[in-house]
Amino acid sequence: MLEAGTPAPDFELPSALDHTQKLSDLRGKRVVLAFYPNDWSPVCSDQLALYSQALPLFEKHNAQLLGLSVDSRFCHQAFVDDRHLHFPLLADFEPKGAVAKRYDVYDEAGGTSQRALFVLDEQGVIRWAYVSPNEVNPGADGILEALEKLDGDGGQP
Repeated sequence: MLEAGTPAPDFELPSALDHTQKLSDLRGKRVVLAFYPNDWSPVCSDQLALYSQALPLFEKHNAQLLGLSVDSRFCHQAFVDDRHLHFPLLADFEPKGAVAKRYDVYDEAGGTSQRALFVLDEQGVIRWAYVSPNEVNPGADGILEALEKLDGDGGQP
């Protein structure tokens, strides 16, 4: 996985049925990238529901949350609608896992991304990264600690 201090690779992925999201368009904001294996799995459902509830805490730190998996944008839209999520889910669908591979968090054996978190500063540099076992919800504490550290040190690693 890419480590803290590494510039985050730019990407552009479908974020809804008729929209795309380019990472570099978020310069000036902190970004939380939450790679997860699959829509609809129990752990992913719980993790993303928690992040949707924690959005005001992320926004307090000028952070935009983006969820990424290898599911299609159609699957994402159904998942967002069913789970009432309030942040973009990006479809790393075709070529499958291309962005996860660039961040070195693609699980070749499972054909999905790993459950990985990245916090980027306003310049698009990775300041915190974490991979959780796929069966474990990593929660939001590590993300919030990383964002608070950026607040405390002026964004320096």
